[in-house]
Amino acid sequence: MSFDFDVLVMGAGLAGMRAAIEAHRNNAKVAIITKVHPVRSHSNAAQGGINAAMGDENSDDSWEVHAFDTTKGSDYLGDQDAIELMAREAPKDIYELENMGVIFQRSSDGTLATRAFGGASRQRTFFVADITGQAILQVLYEQLIKYQVRVFEEWFVTSLIIENGKCCGVVALELRTGKLIDIHAKTVIIASGGCGRAYEPTTNGLVCTGDGISLAYQAGAPLMDMEMIQYHPTTLKGNGVLITEGARGEGAYLLNSKGERFMEKYAPKMKELASRDVVSRSEAVEIQEGRGIDGCVHLDLRHLGADLIRQKLYYIQDVARDFLGIDVAEQPVPVRPGMHYIMGGIKTDTFGATSIPGLYAAGEVACVSLHGANRLGANSLLDTVVFGRRSGAAAAEYASGIAEKTIKESHLKAEESRLKKLLSRPDNGDTWAKVRLDLGVAMNEKLAVFREESGMKSVIKTIARLKERYLSVPVHDKSKVFNTNLVFTLELGFMLDCAETIAISALSRKESRGAHSRVDFPDRDDENWLKHTLVSVGENKPSMSYLPVTITRWKPERRVY
Repeated sequence: MSFDFDVLVMGAGLAGMRAAIEAHRNNAKVAIITKVHPVRSHSNAAQGGINAAMGDENSDDSWEVHAFDTTKGSDYLGDQDAIELMAREAPKDIYELENMGVIFQRSSDGTLATRAFGGASRQRTFFVADITGQAILQVLYEQLIKYQVRVFEEWFVTSLIIENGKCCGVVALELRTGKLIDIHAKTVIIASGGCGRAYEPTTNGLVCTGDGISLAYQAGAPLMDMEMIQYHPTTLKGNGVLITEGARGEGAYLLNSKGERFMEKYAPKMKELASRDVVSRSEAVEIQEGRGIDGCVHLDLRHLGADLIRQKLYYIQDVARDFLGIDVAEQPVPVRPGMHYIMGGIKTDTFGATSIPGLYAAGEVACVSLHGANRLGANSLLDTVVFGRRSGAAAAEYASGIAEKTIKESHLKAEESRLKKLLSRPDNGDTWAKVRLDLGVAMNEKLAVFREESGMKSVIKTIARLKERYLSVPVHDKSKVFNTNLVFTLELGFMLDCAETIAISALSRKESRGAHSRVDFPDRDDENWLKHTLVSVGENKPSMSYLPVTITRWKPERRVY
């Protein structure tokens, strides 16, 4: 059994669903393949909002200001042509989401409400309380149903099908039956999210295992700026659950053990609403210098009042109560920087096209490059809808010019053989869980807010050893139906690929820029390092190369918040 489509989308988060909807609107035969139900995608966890400069007559905001804020926030590593495009197109995407049915918060005069967000010089973040991602996800899923887009739900992609240098489908495991099936497609859009579970702890859901990044990399597509890992300033003590930046946007303070609003000395103008890399480093310094509280700082919402919290921040109120027994209206919340997002990913152009014909990517899995060395909060949701839409349209157009063809059976047979060997491994190796935990802890220790050469070299050696251990990781469960043991083992292989490319890219960048803060190279070096890192699969080890940053109007300058 096999299937044929014009456009196959891997991943059913916001980028994937928006891509599928747009491809369908452009008359393509479309399907989505996803390892979880669409509304369980990690986009569900996005809380604070989505950015757009509407630029109405009563506002001093504009797409140009939004684009500059994004460029500055990226520490000038973002490609300004892509940033300008996103900022220009943002307003129409907000209106379209609202027309689809997203019920954004409104002000007392009936207009769409906005809140302040980090690194933004204007208040331009539209929101649905603190569940914005969830709200948009539900509405886009309704659109999938409306358009009757085929969804292969709980299917796991094990490999891309590449023939004559072109992508023409995937091989996937149907979890319900354990069958491997080849799905043919004139184009494939990877929208499978980031690789956050390569770190421990992380704000990322268990599904964020870098599947798409690894598959594209192994197929020959270069990855760009993989070293740029964002640590979010406010993750919950103990488990790393995200506490939205929207809390600080509504006026919450960060306090040290002395009760001081310490951000006043690191970012005198914007304080708690400086860019995420600045706030995370500031928190880390406070903790390292002994002004932390049990390895954390405090997020104080008490002065906001119970009514505002109940109306606009009820999700994090529930989280703090459920996990720590804290009422945020009465007590400060212990938070610390935690791994949150990868700015890098599969290199694409502004239409989502990768270096492999027929292969596209959108969302966190892709690197356009919008976010450069540091992503501004609320630009991630915008990224998913703008570039999800653009990749869907581009893939449909590409597919319209491709004739039907027969795919070789060898791809399916090769995957069947590979998984058979994996299932037949002896039961005497480390479990996938042990290797995965060792990986996550090592990444969080050596590739976090601060980095230095010896630590990065040590984690590269650790990853090499873990890859060796991975070769003998057994799959104890030999059954076919919902074999999560097999899935977790395959995901571990993807995460190891991602971790290796992150570490090697980080070691190569000998400067500090945005989220990449090296204690041994503390300054930004525009003369030598105003460029993207590119990592490609090599014969024996990953291969590094570099690419100039696209600058259209804003020359790099010192960032001051």
